Amino acid sequence: MKLSVFTVATPDFTPEELVKAASSAGLEGIEWRYKGIPEHAIAESPSFWGRNLASIDPAGTLEDITAIRNLTEKEGLTSIALVPYLSATDLVSTEQAFEAARALGATMMRVGVPSYNRTENYNELFKTGISYLSEVQEMSRTYGVKAIVETHHVTIAPSASLAYRLVSTFDPNHIGVLYDPGNMVHEGYENYRMGLELLGPYLAHVHVKNAVWTQKPGTDVVDGLEEIQYGCKWSPLLDGVVPWSQVLQDLVSVGYEGYLGIEDFSQSLSSAEMLKHFSHSMRTLLGELRTEV
Repeated sequence: MKLSVFTVATPDFTPEELVKAASSAGLEGIEWRYKGIPEHAIAESPSFWGRNLASIDPAGTLEDITAIRNLTEKEGLTSIALVPYLSATDLVSTEQAFEAARALGATMMRVGVPSYNRTENYNELFKTGISYLSEVQEMSRTYGVKAIVETHHVTIAPSASLAYRLVSTFDPNHIGVLYDPGNMVHEGYENYRMGLELLGPYLAHVHVKNAVWTQKPGTDVVDGLEEIQYGCKWSPLLDGVVPWSQVLQDLVSVGYEGYLGIEDFSQSLSSAEMLKHFSHSMRTLLGELRTEV
């Protein structure tokens, strides 16, 4: 397995700083965040989803994207994915992103998934997702970039099985799944190996981060009954619910040879130290697995 970084997790780095830090940490791939900086955040400090300096702006030109590709390759790295924030009904923006992904030299691109918040029926949202992915599959063929659906909380694909249900009628050469166990702490947990076995050829990429559940202050009281509430928050890579040694073992068991992409939101380390810690941790755990075999 190879290592990559999704640049949402390194908001204080410019692209030039990011590729140098990633190379220094021993990473091989970059997943570029494809999102502009909101006007209200331009003067703010760097942040994951606000003023993220390590992003490609969709308002830029294809020449700008080619420059990012060349910058990455100059450091001996590969731009493996473009990661936009797409609606599952916006085919115009989706095709524009595919064009950008091709210019970047990326082999994968994250596409939209309908959100789920109890206001619309899952079955109707599923139909919307299928209709969208039918068009996306044709775009994937045209642009030579695989579309990936991320297991993500508050969507109709929070788990491996629901992601599989969404993609299973499509060609796995063109549509796959981005498997994210950290997101599945929030919602969608299933036995890791079982989920990976189910995904089979649709398993296209893996994100690496962690999260924990903690008790919220106070309690809800209904008719004299007290109900304790819990919330989920991001945690350091090896200090959360996801047992990464087990996940890696399960990935090996299904023959996964793709990338592991760090997306650490815990802010427990600086960006540079986070990349080094990720690289050391994954290579150490993978090395132990090889020793056991």
